[in-house]
Amino acid sequence: MGGVRIDHDAWVLVGDGEKALVFRNEGDADYPNLQVVRVLAHENPMTHEQGTDAPGRYIDGLGPNRSAVEPTDWHRLEKHRFAKEIAEAMYKAAHAGRYSKLIVAAPPTTLGDLRKAFHKEVTSRIVAELDKTLTGHPPDQIEKILTKKG
Repeated sequence: MGGVRIDHDAWVLVGDGEKALVFRNEGDADYPNLQVVRVLAHENPMTHEQGTDAPGRYIDGLGPNRSAVEPTDWHRLEKHRFAKEIAEAMYKAAHAGRYSKLIVAAPPTTLGDLRKAFHKEVTSRIVAELDKTLTGHPPDQIEKILTKKG
């Protein structure tokens, strides 16, 4: 089975919880040439750098028993929030008619967040989704991975 077909002028969104790269294929489907359209970055320090409160406790019933409450994972929350920012940027570009086809590549959690956050105007343009982390790869490697060449 071959890889994804990236048509001329199709956009490719490669993202994770901290960075998103948007490419446009300036080549054709046989010889893609991904060029960066936009880079979105989100500073997201680790949870221990964002919050220092001890986990809360609550009284469990009438006795002296107390139960711990899970600490807030601020790092994870910021990743979810960033997916919403990516989705909003893609909606604005779609609404402005900047692309007609979109390929999305993101790790599973981010991909799920994006699916929830994408507007129907964006989802109607998605032609392929891949649950892969590709943000650390250069454009030529992303082309090869998506099209399964090399």
